[in-house]
Amino acid sequence: MQYELRYQVIEPKRQTYQNVIERLGDQPASRYLEATLDVEPRENFHYRPTWIQDRELYDERYSQLRLTDPYSYTDPRQYYYTPYITNRAALHDEFGKTLAYLEQRDLLVKLPREWGTVLSSVVVPLRHYESGAQLVSVAGARFAYGTSLEQCCTFAAFDRIGNAQMLSRLGIAAGGGAAEVLQVAKAQWLEADHLQPLRRLVEEIMIVEDWAEGLLAVDLIDSLVYPLLYNRLDETALLGGAGAYSLVSQHLFTWFTDQRKWLDALITAWANDPSHAEANRAALARINDVWSDRVQDAVTSLVSVVEDSIPQSGSKASLAAIIQSRTVAWAKITGGAA
Repeated sequence: MQYELRYQVIEPKRQTYQNVIERLGDQPASRYLEATLDVEPRENFHYRPTWIQDRELYDERYSQLRLTDPYSYTDPRQYYYTPYITNRAALHDEFGKTLAYLEQRDLLVKLPREWGTVLSSVVVPLRHYESGAQLVSVAGARFAYGTSLEQCCTFAAFDRIGNAQMLSRLGIAAGGGAAEVLQVAKAQWLEADHLQPLRRLVEEIMIVEDWAEGLLAVDLIDSLVYPLLYNRLDETALLGGAGAYSLVSQHLFTWFTDQRKWLDALITAWANDPSHAEANRAALARINDVWSDRVQDAVTSLVSVVEDSIPQSGSKASLAAIIQSRTVAWAKITGGAA
């Protein structure tokens, strides 16, 4: 008896999930959209938050910055679980390879004394700043309205833990493998005069009720610290015999560049929302007015240590240039509100 194999094509009844069909029609959709659009519950909650009875568990009123439709915003990186994990695994794998290369040759231990001072007094203690920023991102993950916003905050929270781990590993490697380096960094964070303005600022941001304001306040710090410490110092490090610092800092600046993508897109969405643009721009201007000067003062305190240790770095001039660049960029995004 002979059997004939035949191919049979079964046409799907629909090409994507119903939540996507209701928005985009019955057409193929990306995994990102399928994992994002209208996933957050909107009704049939069992109870209201006991600490704020006039709010639902998921409620857009947790922030003064609103979108007419939260799903009008999408992450430019198209991150859902799988691509996010894949990307970050690659980033940390590359960091680990760089660190292993430096450790095998004791290049961090052999850093010039002035660079060792910057590393131990400024850079490694910032692992505690990352920890505070992680809690602010967690607040966004909990209170942001709409999965498209919430998942960006969730990934950012995990990123902050990763950043703190990178700085911790950097400190241990620079200390010749001694974990006591982290205890010294903690003492610096708690007691060193140049770190107290930043520490106080982060602790106050952590208790801001509006999740979006907290997120933007941290971003104001990021927009000065990351370009200054992990980008502008790069050339000085290469020319000053501190190539090991340059190799490590590139990984942190790579993360910052990625972080900017979703935050800049979100700020632009807020500033151009069809219903809330005017109120959002006013709120963005207020947030900038409240936090900007304090952020600059806190970062200037860090810069003073860098400038004293490495005068040729021109860190004060670099900070002024970064502030000017950020001011111009902010004005473009918010239509001059800043």
